[in-house]
Amino acid sequence: MDSEGLHKFISDNLKNLAAVREEIPFALRAADDPASLVLDSLKGFYPSEMSISDAKKDANLLGLRRTCIMLMECLSILLTTLEVDSVSSIISENVKEHAKAIAKEWKPKLDELDIAGNNGNSLEAHAFLQLLATFDINSNFNQEYLFKLLPMVSRRRQAADLCCSLGLSDRMPGVIDVLVSKGRYIDAVNLAFAFELTEQFSPVSLLKSYLNEENDVNEKELAALKSIIKCIEDHKIQEQYPVDSLQKRILQLGRAKADKKRATEVMKPQTKRPRANGVANGPRVTNVSTDKNFYARVTDRYPQYVYDRPYAYPVATDTHVPSFMGTTAYNVSPGHGNFFGNGYHYQAAYLH
Repeated sequence: MDSEGLHKFISDNLKNLAAVREEIPFALRAADDPASLVLDSLKGFYPSEMSISDAKKDANLLGLRRTCIMLMECLSILLTTLEVDSVSSIISENVKEHAKAIAKEWKPKLDELDIAGNNGNSLEAHAFLQLLATFDINSNFNQEYLFKLLPMVSRRRQAADLCCSLGLSDRMPGVIDVLVSKGRYIDAVNLAFAFELTEQFSPVSLLKSYLNEENDVNEKELAALKSIIKCIEDHKIQEQYPVDSLQKRILQLGRAKADKKRATEVMKPQTKRPRANGVANGPRVTNVSTDKNFYARVTDRYPQYVYDRPYAYPVATDTHVPSFMGTTAYNVSPGHGNFFGNGYHYQAAYLH
């Protein structure tokens, strides 16, 4: 029942996180009160002394938050293996009241987030929705409010499972409409497949719309093309939308980028080096030993600082926790994992 010790154990065993994650549901079964243990583990999710903007830059806090989400998901996995009576004994009324109190404490924090500007990878929204789903308290909150939060987690692989667990599957067409209106076509396609809404939302049309919006010769278009090809291959719709033309476009962009770089190099003004004898128009003396070292190397004059990237919020494929509802269209293999500097996974852009 030591939630702090549990957090430390997970942090100390990040190299074996996949194995630890598989064992957690069984370990929770052995706890005296697994639900209370998980609720106690959420204490540090919102440090009182830290602002929301600072929290997004703190690698340790982001790792802790992912662990909190993982523990709630693992408790849900445990509950799916138990009889109804056993579930009721674990998720008792006292436990539900405790969970409701935490959710009510967290909700104002969500209100401070930029819902409209969110890119679909919000840990805060994910944790809140997972709390409601795991402890079966979603009926205590306004369904319209929960609906507005769904686009905030659309890039997370657990999004489809959360919608099912919260009883919001029938609202998915509306969620997809919101995603399309925001230009988040890949998320829209993923959810359309997850909820068998591809007739209503044509994946090919959505992906072509995405491509049309990313037609500049730059890195953004390259990323879009690669995302589209990955999405097409993952959902096996090559017959409907062949990838040959997309791959050719990637090659074209690569050549254009290389040509532009070469042209830029040619256009760069050549720095005039002073004559060895100090006279601008005098003959160049090439046998002076100091001539070739007259200027310090660029790397000596301007040291190449190594910038650590302890976090990458909010792009994100959190492979931290297995899905417990089994929506295969949203599963991402462990090979897609990304890591913070401290070893915690972060959710990369849901590019399939």
